[in-house]
Amino acid sequence: MLNQNQTPLLDALKTNAARLHAPFYTPGHKLGEGISQPLANLLGKAVFRADLTELADLDNLFTPQGVIQEAQQLAAAAFGASQTWFLVNGSTCGIEAAILATCGTGDKIILPRNVHSSAIAGLILSGAIPIFLNPEYDSVLDIAHSITPNALESALQQHPDAKAVLTVYPTYYGVCGDLSAIANITHQHNIPLLVDEAHGAHFAFHPELPTPALAAGADLTVQSIHKVLGAMTQASMLHIQGDRIDCDRISKALQLVQSTSPSYLLLASLDAARQQMALHGKMLMSRTLQLANEARTKISQIPGLSVLQILSPPYQGGLGGSSSLGGLVGSPSFMTLDETRLTVTVSGLGLTGFEAEEILDEKFAVTAEFASLQHLTFIISLGNTPADIEQLVQSFTTLANEYHRTNLITSSNEQNLLTTQAYTLHLSPREAFFAVSETLPLAQTSDRICAEIVCPYPPGIPVLMPGEIITKPVINYLQQIQVMGGFISGCTDTNLKTLKVVK
Repeated sequence: MLNQNQTPLLDALKTNAARLHAPFYTPGHKLGEGISQPLANLLGKAVFRADLTELADLDNLFTPQGVIQEAQQLAAAAFGASQTWFLVNGSTCGIEAAILATCGTGDKIILPRNVHSSAIAGLILSGAIPIFLNPEYDSVLDIAHSITPNALESALQQHPDAKAVLTVYPTYYGVCGDLSAIANITHQHNIPLLVDEAHGAHFAFHPELPTPALAAGADLTVQSIHKVLGAMTQASMLHIQGDRIDCDRISKALQLVQSTSPSYLLLASLDAARQQMALHGKMLMSRTLQLANEARTKISQIPGLSVLQILSPPYQGGLGGSSSLGGLVGSPSFMTLDETRLTVTVSGLGLTGFEAEEILDEKFAVTAEFASLQHLTFIISLGNTPADIEQLVQSFTTLANEYHRTNLITSSNEQNLLTTQAYTLHLSPREAFFAVSETLPLAQTSDRICAEIVCPYPPGIPVLMPGEIITKPVINYLQQIQVMGGFISGCTDTNLKTLKVVK
């Protein structure tokens, strides 16, 4: 029986940081002695004594046989996996490795069109061919949700040679589709289910949270421990269970996409975050849920505002807003909501989400996770305090009283592009990415093949990817995002005056 009180990697790092010795190895700052004074003033020197490399007592991330192996075994037990890998390049490298380990050049993989850009990177690296499914779409709230079991079954009937299925669970808004049904359908076709669970690392630690992906039947899941738990930024984990995925291929794929000089600060933060949740997770999540529910209740009572919510299933009425000001009802394809994720619809105030985000940040020192045309989304985690919630509620109260306009913001169908438009993939993402390209003014790119990833950020869902035909609606949408205050990432020209296309 593993002892979840232990922190083998953290303890080894602490011991080595305290050891008096003459360092003739990387990193060059040598236990903080060479760190610039401004940086030392900001962070203190203690952190740099722990910024160590692969010393004998600290194990090796790619061939773990000591404290890293022990820490990963403890993490696997805590999160319900048969094997766990620590990631220092974020969930991005985990998603890339998952695709590389299950798909080769020309292999088909089924995935939702609203995947994160890391999945597109995985397609480019592997040469896999995407079979995109349109997720369910709430036309009132302009929000894309999960793929449905029926859509997946239809896709697998049409593409019986698919090598894997990848889905997002939860979405950036905290909405979870029927993953158990999706897993059952995937396994009926004897292929693995890969899950981008970047925002669901906390699910395993409280019964009122959605079912964890592994418990729902996923073969592989990638979690950003830094996004919702207590690890440092970039620190993530990849978990697997069962025998549908070759563990050796995962290890080899991770060697391609992870740094050969992993940060032991990040690795130790994973060890510490695992211990924290294994020992105190339920208590911490109970407190987090209490804070989130307090915020949700109070903000929903402010005139002009509403919050994203899900009615208890089963519901047979389909998707739609519960009122003209927003909200969410259930759908025939069962959905649940991560109650720690708070999405507030501000369109009833006559404000865009981008405008409201700027006001809250600049006037009230309240910073959202991200904004869209109608909404602001907030991550409420174990690190938030009652004072944070009080400040959040008060800022929305003042926003509604002092910034309310008479005109209402209505749907622009911004997410509809990712859910109803028939995207045409003329080349594989890999072929287009490495093809000879040319740069043209944006207005001249319609009907050309895109050669780069174009991604309004956040949440990092590509609107265009290499190999897709550029259309006028997509161009109009991207320009609208910029006008509304959003910004574009992934492409060479972030001002979006030009775009790379296949020559």
